Amino acid sequence: MPFDAVRALHTVDHPRWLKEFLRLVGKGINRYEMIGAGDRVLIAVSGGADSLAVALALALRRRFLPITYDLKALIIDFRQYPHPPNRLQALHEFFDALHVPLTVHRADINPDSYGGTFNCYTCARNRRRILFETVRSWPGIPKIATGHHLDDIVETTLMNMATRGTVATMVPNQAFFGGSVRIVRPMALIAKRHISRVVERLELPISNIACPLKTRNIRSRFRPVVEELESIHKGARLSIVRSLENVDTDYLPPQRR
Repeated sequence: MPFDAVRALHTVDHPRWLKEFLRLVGKGINRYEMIGAGDRVLIAVSGGADSLAVALALALRRRFLPITYDLKALIIDFRQYPHPPNRLQALHEFFDALHVPLTVHRADINPDSYGGTFNCYTCARNRRRILFETVRSWPGIPKIATGHHLDDIVETTLMNMATRGTVATMVPNQAFFGGSVRIVRPMALIAKRHISRVVERLELPISNIACPLKTRNIRSRFRPVVEELESIHKGARLSIVRSLENVDTDYLPPQRR
């Protein structure tokens, strides 16, 4: 049966490296109050390593918690840059092993309403629109869980400061539409290298699309900057994130109105 090793994780004792990964996910969820009893959570699946890792964590954590929450997963398959059929099949088998239903939503990457523009911003905006439309009819306050991690948050912080002149970042638990929907980032406290270890050891079925901007977007150019900061000071990633919650206004100029 496909992904027997993943399926077995629902019952067997976990290796130390996986326990540590799940512990850090739980730490982030609890610190930022992301998911509670009875919540309905949609996992935003890109097919990449990060979204598969967060799906794994959210599914396995239900085994140990005194509460229950509902999980569903959605992958957006753009017609212009589709996932290979064999990779989609592998993703279905993986999510079946997690006991999480996966839906494939096919769409155009740049709908007419976007004026034919194609870039990372419009692609992300289109994905988010589809995710919001998917959970709009769900009762209560739906949660959309993404695979964003510590490196993503640090990169976003530096990008906003360097290119927009603003202090802003990805919020681990972010409200939209007056709080009727929330985007949560359960891996907010986990560095990319720890996620990569989990994905490699469990041989998760990564599916990448042939996006022409994959290696030419501005985020990819900031990643080496984060690595360089970490080499200068071990723990730089966490320090940058903590700085956003530890603002000393006595040493900042007045905010512009």
